[in-house]
Amino acid sequence: LEGLVRALRVFKGEMPAPTYKLTAPAPAANMRMTVTASTAQIRPFVVCAVLRGVNFDQDRYQSFIDLQDKLHQNICRKRTLVAIGTHDLSTLKPPFTYEALPPKDIKFKPLNQDVEVDGHGLMELYAAHQQLKAFLPIIRDSPVYPVIYDSNRVVLSLPPIINGDHSKITLDTKDVFIECTATDLTKANIVLNTMVAMFSEFCTTPFTAEPVEVVYADDYPGNTFTKPKDKIVYPKLETRKMESNVQRLKDHLSLPQLTEIQVRDLLRKMSVPCEVDSKDKNLLHVEVPVTRSDIMHECDLVEDVAIAHGYNNLNLEVPMTFAGASEQPVNHLSDLVRVEMAMAGFIECLN
Repeated sequence: LEGLVRALRVFKGEMPAPTYKLTAPAPAANMRMTVTASTAQIRPFVVCAVLRGVNFDQDRYQSFIDLQDKLHQNICRKRTLVAIGTHDLSTLKPPFTYEALPPKDIKFKPLNQDVEVDGHGLMELYAAHQQLKAFLPIIRDSPVYPVIYDSNRVVLSLPPIINGDHSKITLDTKDVFIECTATDLTKANIVLNTMVAMFSEFCTTPFTAEPVEVVYADDYPGNTFTKPKDKIVYPKLETRKMESNVQRLKDHLSLPQLTEIQVRDLLRKMSVPCEVDSKDKNLLHVEVPVTRSDIMHECDLVEDVAIAHGYNNLNLEVPMTFAGASEQPVNHLSDLVRVEMAMAGFIECLN
């Protein structure tokens, strides 16, 4: 809800699109997450962030929970790609470690439970749970389960199932630690940035987050995205720069009457900061914010201009030719394969 309200206010010109920034870590905060080699067997990635001075009330708290549920059901693909954990940082002692251990070696008290269980006990405890039982098969048959500890060996979470009760968030929580474990690093970054963007508004300094350094162990096996001894700072809140041709945007929409300034302002209404080049009026410098991970190509900017201008205000044109169209069988098959590959964790680079 927070993001929707903010986007509408930007669209109506009631506020500028926010700029998200990283703040300097608190003195002696020691905000670091070490990733051990064992995690490569099951859930190899983790990204983190800290929100300082969050002011929760009941509505904001419920929205905070609802957003995580919606992300889990959609971009996280029911926690198979990404699982979100949020914690009261004041109850924990950094630095943290992300490990994968045999189920019998993990012992903790799950969220809102009074008993301590190990990994096997956790599976039994939630086997009939209305919501959580659907996520158990993700790791149930694995020889190791992912787990996050603080420096006192307090369990923060056993992703993608549940958080520990020790660090649960309440209305009195002020500092929030966010961790997202994943099999897809790109999706993990999007999810983390979404959490930060939506709720950093309620921080002591709005639209800011404190970084966390993720360190991969010396014996980490490495992969396409990370390698042993890597030190990566999250969240990555910098905008993504791209260029666009103003005339091409107008041609795609048959709107020759628009000026370059009008095109710029239409994109700004869609929370996309941009500027017309000082020398070439036909060149648009665009900065894609972290909240707009859906923008991947100039055609996405065309769509945004169309939305801001109003679909009902576009010129209607009768096609030069008429033909009955239907989907080719090979295209239908391609779509089925595409969905299965995406759900297996692959990313489509060329379509």
